Amino acid sequence: MPVEYIPRTRELYRAFAPYRWVVNTDIPPWTPLGKPLAQAKLALIGSGGILYRDQPRFHREDATYRLIPKDAMEADLDIWHFGYKTDDARRDHNCVFPLARLRELEAAGVIGEFADPAYSFMGGIYSARKVREELAPRLADELKSAHVDACLLVPA
Repeated sequence: MPVEYIPRTRELYRAFAPYRWVVNTDIPPWTPLGKPLAQAKLALIGSGGILYRDQPRFHREDATYRLIPKDAMEADLDIWHFGYKTDDARRDHNCVFPLARLRELEAAGVIGEFADPAYSFMGGIYSARKVREELAPRLADELKSAHVDACLLVPA
């Protein structure tokens, strides 16, 4: 079932000035992968608000992220997000944060390596400025330090 994202966002922020959607004009939308996926190190980044064990919950203007071990099991995970209905994600975290599926792809040799840790944040709530100036640069630095070749960004 499709999510009516734009009307939902307008309703969520109806007490504020109209939302200004981000338009990317600076960075090309696609960069080809320089090696076969079976040789690449792939990171997981999810905006669904997944938490590991007793990590602190996200809050409305939160531009932080949580490190989630790639071997974390379903029982180790929780979810905290108020931008979408989390019922399905609570039943199966893989629909917004596919740790188990990426471990399977790594074991099958479809991807060269599944980077550890994975990264989770709560998307869709705070400003585009915070994403551009705070969250994205910190995540990019983490990925560069980990020598990641590509990342799978799973929006909630």
